[in-house]
Amino acid sequence: MQAGQLFIGGTWHAPVSGETYATINPATEEETARIAKGDERDIDLAVQAARKAFDSGPWPKMSASERGRMVWKLGDLIMGNLDELARLESLCTGKTLFDSAKVEIPFAAEVFRYYAGWATKIHGETLALREGAFTMTLREPIGVVGAIVPWNFPFLLASWKIAPALAAGNTVVLKPASLTPLTALKFAELCQEAGLPEGVFNVVTGPGSRVGMALVRDPRVDKIAFTGSTEVGKGIMREAAGTLKRLSLELGGKSPNIVFADADMEAAVKGAMTGIFYNKGEVCAAGSRLFLEERIHDEFTAKLADRVKGLKVGDPMDKSTRMGPVVSAQQMETVLGYIEAGKKEGARLVAGGARARVGNGKGYFLEPTIFDQVSNQMRIAREEIFGPVLSVIPFRSVEDGIAAGNATTYGLAAAVWTRDVSKALRAARAIRAGTVWVNAYNLFDAALPFGGFKESGFGRELGAPGLEPYTEVKTVWVDLS
Repeated sequence: MQAGQLFIGGTWHAPVSGETYATINPATEEETARIAKGDERDIDLAVQAARKAFDSGPWPKMSASERGRMVWKLGDLIMGNLDELARLESLCTGKTLFDSAKVEIPFAAEVFRYYAGWATKIHGETLALREGAFTMTLREPIGVVGAIVPWNFPFLLASWKIAPALAAGNTVVLKPASLTPLTALKFAELCQEAGLPEGVFNVVTGPGSRVGMALVRDPRVDKIAFTGSTEVGKGIMREAAGTLKRLSLELGGKSPNIVFADADMEAAVKGAMTGIFYNKGEVCAAGSRLFLEERIHDEFTAKLADRVKGLKVGDPMDKSTRMGPVVSAQQMETVLGYIEAGKKEGARLVAGGARARVGNGKGYFLEPTIFDQVSNQMRIAREEIFGPVLSVIPFRSVEDGIAAGNATTYGLAAAVWTRDVSKALRAARAIRAGTVWVNAYNLFDAALPFGGFKESGFGRELGAPGLEPYTEVKTVWVDLS
């Protein structure tokens, strides 16, 4: 892995400024690597390389089957380097090595293999509309794609953008999050090993306010694929308006997890734990608002509080750890601030609520936290905390539960728990969210689209719909008269 350098045009470069910055291991607060601090000048070089590769390089001339084989090879290389990629991911993010190695990196490899299969299936249509004319549509790659990814699932969310973009024949400039760039740099090495033509894939590290926004403003970039906060997403929309470039935005969430009284309680308790404490709650689709029908509220909350006691917080490299540290000191302070706000607004603290002491006291560890007696008007129920903090909200009827779940500016995901199939389907239709799980939480598949309603963004990733934003449709009309 080439720490301290940028990957541009198929080769490694020092940043134009010559500056670097440190990445920090959130479990130890120690420096892990020195990373190149890119700026607008580096983005200029990367976009130039990507533009050249798309306009005149061998990539757009390559057959679809050959391109598909290369994308598949990247999936194989990811699995061949699984241990290193997983270790780098956990070092940067604080997520458990189990989650990195057993769940997220393999899923990323599966995404590349899934879209490799799509490379030969991107086509237009022939339309016999009238005599004396031959009409058809072509589906073509959109051009240069700028991919901007967050720090919570750095490599997985990058794969959701890179794989379909490459399968469709585009070139890519990746801007990883400043806190978590190591797997992006390792992947650039894998692109070299796979024989990807120079300029097809590029990586520029550095601050989002300079590197990311330079990518958004550049008129040579045809599309931006962004995952991150709603606030930053709105800023990207404003900046992208200057060049009318295509956008897909997967933004924040405050997802409702609705448990009806007829649900399998043990399964729902387990699902609630997964919904909020997986990856320390640093999940855009986290089930951070738990709605409990009043008849089961007390029993369910007690079971949940008891289950939390057995959730081991500790070293993410330890196989017995179930929750590692949050990603940074700043994020830890942000989450602690929300916990204090919940107390001041009158919510009842059921579990956690403080910094967790692990080992020598170093690291950004937080206790898994549960608030009861929360109302939808409280900050902890309205704003995305992005940490291991759960808000429990009671409701009386099916209609009340759905209405309360929809009472948010977000609409990324939701879940309902019930043994009644009719009730489950009615609720799934009524909830305004891009994904609704029934009797489950946080399940994903490369073939199933994911994205949001309302202020959770627009566009879809994964599945067939996840390929469409990386293509343009062209109409061809041939006059035969």
